[in-house]
Amino acid sequence: MDEQPLSEPALHIVLYEPEIPANTGNIARLCAAARLRLHLIHPLGFKVDDRQLKRAGLDYWPEVDVVHHPSFDAYLGAGSMAPHSVHAFSRHAEPLYTEACVQPGDHLLFGPETRGLPAELRSIFPFYAIPIWGKVRSLNLSTSVGIVAYHYLQTIGRF
Repeated sequence: MDEQPLSEPALHIVLYEPEIPANTGNIARLCAAARLRLHLIHPLGFKVDDRQLKRAGLDYWPEVDVVHHPSFDAYLGAGSMAPHSVHAFSRHAEPLYTEACVQPGDHLLFGPETRGLPAELRSIFPFYAIPIWGKVRSLNLSTSVGIVAYHYLQTIGRF
C-alpha cells in the first residue's frame, strides 16, 4: 500500500493491535477522507495485503497516511506525539468523549475489537467512553472512530 504523508494532520488515529481487516479498511478510508494520520500498532490480526482490508479501503489506500509500529513501545518511542496528547477510548471509561480537551495534532487511541485496550494502557492515558443506551456491549470499532474523529474535527474548527 502506498503512503501519502501529511505534513501536519489535524488528528492521529491510533489502532492498537486491530484484529478485523474490514474495520481497519473502513478506518483507513475515513482517515483518507478527513486527512488524518493512521497509526497501526502491531501485531495485527491480519496481513496488510488482506483482501478484506483492501476491499474496505477501496481504491483510497494511496491517499492514506499510514504509519506501522512494530509494538506499542515503538509507537511511544517514535516521538510523533510530542508535544501532543493521547486520548484513549474504552467502554470501561467513566467520562464521555465529549469531555476530552482535544487539540490539533492529538492522538486518538483505540483498542482491538474483541479485547479493548489493556488495563495498563488505560492507566497511562486519559480515557473516555461513547455512551451506549441499548443492551449491547460495545460499538463497532470503525463506528467509534468515526464518531469521535468527526466530533473532534468540529471541536478544533476543522469544518
